[in-house]
Amino acid sequence: MEINFLAVLVAAIVPMVMGFLWYNPKLFGNAWMREAGMTEEKMKSGNMGVIFGVSFLLSILLAFFTQTLSIHQFGALGMIGGDPAMDGILPSFQAFMDDYGTAYRTYKHGAFHGLLAGLFIVFPILATNGLFERKSWKYIFINTGYWTVTLVIMNAIVCGWV
Repeated sequence: MEINFLAVLVAAIVPMVMGFLWYNPKLFGNAWMREAGMTEEKMKSGNMGVIFGVSFLLSILLAFFTQTLSIHQFGALGMIGGDPAMDGILPSFQAFMDDYGTAYRTYKHGAFHGLLAGLFIVFPILATNGLFERKSWKYIFINTGYWTVTLVIMNAIVCGWV
């Protein structure tokens, strides 16, 4: 099984596009700014080239990792300890991959795992941070919603793009 680097790169663009839409003043941008204590001056104070560049690199890492959440065949690779192209793999592994190599490799399946990641990984992390930072539940839900929708789309791409 090969990693689809094109799918990873396309999925890495999703957080940027979703952020542009989600945090736009016409959607949740004004509410987020108010709840985050963000001002227009503070928004303009950062080096946007660095912010977007580092964000994109982090998005590539996230897209690369999301494959392990939604592509079950990575578990089979882990059981043999690495590259299936190496000599010495057991015929049972090859038989398994022949039977199940593309099982559950759909956009819908990936989206489902993205939803699970949003609800059971992102929400607990952001809610815990938000509680200790004394942020409102509105702030927590705005950010959790963004990451959940983003992960649904990212996982759909990396899982379904075979």
